[in-house]
Amino acid sequence: MSVHKDLIKHAENQNKSYQEFLALDQQREMYIEEAVELCKQGNPFSTDKINEVTNRMNKINLRIISIRKNVTAEMVQEYVNKLR
Repeated sequence: MSVHKDLIKHAENQNKSYQEFLALDQQREMYIEEAVELCKQGNPFSTDKINEVTNRMNKINLRIISIRKNVTAEMVQEYVNKLR
C-alpha cells in the first residue's frame, strides 16, 4: 500500500507543479502582450518581467513541458514589424 500512497503523492505534486506552470505561463503571455503594445506605440519597454517569469517556469521540473526561451527586445521588435 505504501507504493500506492507514494504514487498518489507524486501525482498530486506533479499536478501542483503543472498548475503553477500554467499560472506562470498566463502571466508570461500577459507581459509579452504588454511589451508588444508598448513597442507598437513606439514607447520604451523591457523584457525583464517576461524573462523573470520564464526563468521561474523553467525551474519547474516537468518533463512533459519544453523549456521556454528568454525574450529579447529584438524579438519583440521583429514580431511587431511582422504584424505591420
